[in-house]
Amino acid sequence: MITLKGKNIYLRALEPNDLEFVYAIENDESIWEISHTHTPYSRFLVRQYLENAHQDIYEAKQLRLAICEFDDDLAIGLIDLFEFDPKNNRAGVGILIKDTKDRNQGIGTEALQLLINYAFHHLNLNQLFANIDTENEGSLKLFTKFGFQKIGTKKQWNLVNGKYKDEVLLQLLHHQSSI
Repeated sequence: MITLKGKNIYLRALEPNDLEFVYAIENDESIWEISHTHTPYSRFLVRQYLENAHQDIYEAKQLRLAICEFDDDLAIGLIDLFEFDPKNNRAGVGILIKDTKDRNQGIGTEALQLLINYAFHHLNLNQLFANIDTENEGSLKLFTKFGFQKIGTKKQWNLVNGKYKDEVLLQLLHHQSSI
């Protein structure tokens, strides 16, 4: 059975009451490097985004889900499928746990496991990929734990604070997955 519920967390669609959470994430300059954001977002734009978040992944080519703990319906993170390509059966994966106190608690591991299962068994994707800064050891460890393999390094890929940084391209093929 396909489920987006784990042992300690669950994934759900974005809701209108997620406005302040998404607004805070999109305007947190400390994570703009990860999301490739360059300018702040207004509440108006985030509200419009949430109003259109109901679009099917086949229409929007992306799916953003809130990561929530069972004892609270409030979002603590976001996990995305992006660049959804149904012709070639692939999508990119991104994940963010907002507060540092919630990181390294197994939340990201459980969320990624749920999303991989959903992508391979519900959407019938053949592969997932992730683009991760070479210095982001936590994310590299998380993705490789699930069998994502480094297939290349994009040299000087992102300009961050006047310095070029490398980015790793990771890939997980369905037949290589243990999920």
